Amino acid sequence: MSNQEQTPENRLRKELPEEVAAGAGEAPEAPEGPETPEEQGNRQAGLTGRQRLAQGLWPPRVTRAQLIVALLLFGLGFGLAVQVASNSDSDSALRGARQEDLVRILDELDDRTQRLEDEKQGLEKQRDELENSSNQAEEARRQTVEKERQLGILAGTVAAQGPGITMTIDDKKGTVEADMLLDAIQELRAAGAEAIQVNGVRVVAGTYLTDAGNSVSVDGNKINAPYRFKVIGKPQDLEPALNIPGGVVQTLEKEQATVTIERSDKIVVDALRAAKRPDYARSSSQ
Repeated sequence: MSNQEQTPENRLRKELPEEVAAGAGEAPEAPEGPETPEEQGNRQAGLTGRQRLAQGLWPPRVTRAQLIVALLLFGLGFGLAVQVASNSDSDSALRGARQEDLVRILDELDDRTQRLEDEKQGLEKQRDELENSSNQAEEARRQTVEKERQLGILAGTVAAQGPGITMTIDDKKGTVEADMLLDAIQELRAAGAEAIQVNGVRVVAGTYLTDAGNSVSVDGNKINAPYRFKVIGKPQDLEPALNIPGGVVQTLEKEQATVTIERSDKIVVDALRAAKRPDYARSSSQ
């Protein structure tokens, strides 16, 4: 058949592109059952780098070890947050204090550090004397007598004298309670007080205070206002310790009590306590 004899239909078919095979643009059906490693590798080979990264990140695969590490890190972070908050509260309290109060607090801390350093040096000196003394037995007896005297002062069995302060608390309205006087004793001890006497009663390590109506009882001895403290120690440490912001003096003044403090080069603490033999404790050297 010649070209002239071709029908319009035939000419149109030749000009059109070949028909696309049925289903050529459709995605292949996913094979049934789990993929083999070879099939999985062939499938991933056709993915882009971004698609492979997305498949590696999602869904997340968390192991037991990773979960334990995450919990430990969470606990550590929580603890650090609590510590920072606690320090912030302390900083806020100091930030509101006056400059002279901050200087006084720093001086008190320096004084306490110096006292501990002096005590350390004293003990080292005693050790060196025992090691270097030609008559170690005599030196040991001398140190024993000195230690007995010091312990007697702390136990209240011997009188003591030295520099210190006298604090008088005038409580006309009867608002001062035993716990307030106990706070004063504790603050004095922390400031380096070596001997304390309150209204004729010697204060020792086992001293206890209780309320007794409008007065206070010290170790079972009833005392009445005004309460007079005689304290032996370094006056430059004792008085500032009582006057710190929110301390003993301010607390007592809030209760409408009057507090007076006097420094002295000679304070006599002569109230004595009878030596008591322990019921159960015995020397380990026996």
